[in-house]
Amino acid sequence: MKKVWFITGSSKGLGRALAEEVLKNGDQLVATARNPGQLADLAKSYGGQVLTIALDVSNKDQVREAVQSAMNQFGRIDVLVNNAGFGITGAAEAYTDEQVKGQLDVNLYAPIDITRAVLPIMRKQRSGRILQVSSVGGRVGNAGVSIYQAAKFGLSGFSEALRKEVASLGIWVTAVEPGGFRTDWGGASMSYAPEVEGYETSVGAMRSYMKSDGYQPMGDPAKAARVMYELANHSAPPSHLLLGSEALAMTRHADLLRKAEMDQWEEVSISTNHDDAADFLQTEAGKRFLGKI
Repeated sequence: MKKVWFITGSSKGLGRALAEEVLKNGDQLVATARNPGQLADLAKSYGGQVLTIALDVSNKDQVREAVQSAMNQFGRIDVLVNNAGFGITGAAEAYTDEQVKGQLDVNLYAPIDITRAVLPIMRKQRSGRILQVSSVGGRVGNAGVSIYQAAKFGLSGFSEALRKEVASLGIWVTAVEPGGFRTDWGGASMSYAPEVEGYETSVGAMRSYMKSDGYQPMGDPAKAARVMYELANHSAPPSHLLLGSEALAMTRHADLLRKAEMDQWEEVSISTNHDDAADFLQTEAGKRFLGKI
């Protein structure tokens, strides 16, 4: 059965590649962008198969209107892809309040709001797929993108928890966590906070690398789009899916470091238990955590 997709940030990059993949396969698409004129060619080529909508994802009224327009046009939403996002490179203290708020609004609060707007529809359908385009930066922290990564850590965490909430409703949630892809995210779409003295070897090094000819992302957006399309049709999609060998290598390395640190500090962690505390995994709460209740 052909699906109805709702994709934010459809005008370029990964969102555009996925929009084209969806339409090529005959599914119906609600393609949103701040400037829908950038989607005019899709509307011209695919006619009634695609609905293009102007959407500022941080505007709650526009979100509600876009979801309602999708329902008016197609009568259902089978796949939600929260893809819209942007980053600003800089030291945490160098960002303006507006830059902090803007990154959190678009990269975290907006996908939560859009998900919440679509969930009642999927709940009534007793089916749906939600793909949250997070980032390897939602699994591994790096100097220079602290606010962006705060949002992505939040989005991946929200997705993991939500997956457990909605599993019984026939809804699957996956946090898609790409590494670097050959889009303009790190190029024309990247902006920079003012430089601050003292951060030359951390934030400064990241800034220089992002601006250098040596920065060559490894990921292919068209291949990622194909994987995401197939993911929406998989019988048991994962809770997290890293995209690209860069993301995989970075996360594996970070997980090894986390485990080593956790083991090193294990005795200190346990020392804070109450004297009569039981083995957590043998308690009702622990069994629930393990999925045994």
